[in-house]
Amino acid sequence: MSAARYRQAGVVLTDRRFSVPLDHDAPDGEQIELYAREAVAAGRENAELPWLVYLQGGPGFGANRFSGKQAWLGRALQDYRVLLLDQRGTGASATVNRQTLPLRGDAHAQAEYLTHFRADSIVRDCELVRREVTGGAPWTVLGQSFGGFCAVRYLSSAPEGLEAALITGGLPTLDGHADDVYRAAYPRIERKVRAHYARYPMDVERAREIAAYVQERQPVLPNGYRLTLEAFQSLGIWLGASDGSDRLHYLLEDAFVRTPAGRELSDAFQEQVAGALSYASHPLYAVLHEAIYAQGGRATDWSAERVRGEFPQFDGEKSLASGAALMFTGESVHPWQFDADPALRPLREAAHAVASRTEWAPLYDPARLAANEVPVAAAVYHDDMYVDTEHALRTARSIRGLRPWVTNEFEHDGLRAGGPRVLDRLLGMVRGEV
Repeated sequence: MSAARYRQAGVVLTDRRFSVPLDHDAPDGEQIELYAREAVAAGRENAELPWLVYLQGGPGFGANRFSGKQAWLGRALQDYRVLLLDQRGTGASATVNRQTLPLRGDAHAQAEYLTHFRADSIVRDCELVRREVTGGAPWTVLGQSFGGFCAVRYLSSAPEGLEAALITGGLPTLDGHADDVYRAAYPRIERKVRAHYARYPMDVERAREIAAYVQERQPVLPNGYRLTLEAFQSLGIWLGASDGSDRLHYLLEDAFVRTPAGRELSDAFQEQVAGALSYASHPLYAVLHEAIYAQGGRATDWSAERVRGEFPQFDGEKSLASGAALMFTGESVHPWQFDADPALRPLREAAHAVASRTEWAPLYDPARLAANEVPVAAAVYHDDMYVDTEHALRTARSIRGLRPWVTNEFEHDGLRAGGPRVLDRLLGMVRGEV
């Protein structure tokens, strides 16, 4: 482990690196390097403080890169020394992308490698890191979205490592297949789209105009992304965020410009769409998104794509032909994205191999969760577009002692939007103060 210390406003930061096995069942085999950033309030560098480890959502995103005491971090630093861990394959931890995966060999070898990047491996990483940084003392985990899935895995497999668990928008179904997840998801997405159109009725026609243009032209965006009708629809992923409806509206209102060749999509519009649709910064999200639900010997087999066929209202071509409002989609990954996105094209064969895999180990232990003794508090967002509320509440009832906070004050990004207040509420719940 090496460490470099530096300062931001009110915070002392230390870069930490750890060596862990790629395969925890073969501890003497290949090792990979994990990166984490330790944060402590300025002036408390040498204080004896309990630890909080933060697990980011995704899968595929590294931990937040904060500036000073932004968002929830300032509240956490009042009580804790915080470890912002880049989960394996993300950020600076054994990065997985189109540039690095070919080092593993062919598509089959790449897919086999990727099986080691789910919640089960992440939790075993945490346990090795915990023993190194805390000297063996248990710590508190804060899990956002997929990070909450990891926290539930933690409670299932290594609860002795936890002082408490705080979960925001991340209570997974314990036994549901990915098909169950998406059958619940598409109606939620439709509600979000219709709420958007109710708020911005002018966007009904704007979205149809852009969709018709895209269907006819299929433009190539500045980053090489092929913008198809389905790709345009997938911008609905924004609608699960607190400011997502507003962002989508502002994008749609300035889509076209007049040129000597006629009406075209503006450079500004295309640049924003390219950034929104590309998986260049988080390819694991695309490759493993359905695999985070995989258990019980069943392949995911491109679940979101198959299940979408059960909801004809999301067929963009039929909507354009019939004059119906275009339904945006979101929080789903489809095989066509591995053709459209230049960051994903080299991963196409590996992604298909992951989708067809059946040898997935169970992620959660219902019996152990039913006997849980770790204090747990979870923020459950009332109509969360990304994580089904009913699935989350069913899981909440399955974890002994878990205290849920069901709220419609925030969307899925409540920890970002509500920051200190959300964390303060959860801490009060696990301490019995709320």
